[in-house]
Amino acid sequence: MTNHLRGEISAMLDGTPTTLCLTLGTLANLEAVFGCGDLIALVERLQSGRVKADDLIDILHAGLSGAGDKRSREEVAAIKIEGGVEGAVAIIAELFEATFPKSDKRDQNGQ
Repeated sequence: MTNHLRGEISAMLDGTPTTLCLTLGTLANLEAVFGCGDLIALVERLQSGRVKADDLIDILHAGLSGAGDKRSREEVAAIKIEGGVEGAVAIIAELFEATFPKSDKRDQNGQ
């Protein structure tokens, strides 16, 4: 079961509901992989709309790692995602929305 307060999401990967989460450690790794100096630069790079297939694999791998999944990057690259590339992009968008929620989406109790 996912905990949305921790930024977790659930996605169907290889036909199985799977939890993904970006932690500070996985975000720091993505900054390094993408050559971004900070989180703002990372988000701006991804919002530019110019992402490579390798980027999708790296982000999915980070999200899985953040949730405790030990699959290698090569194993993540072989995952079947419903909707193909569009499905992968949708998962990544949801993952970043959960990681950086807009404050107006939460009520006064932070939910």
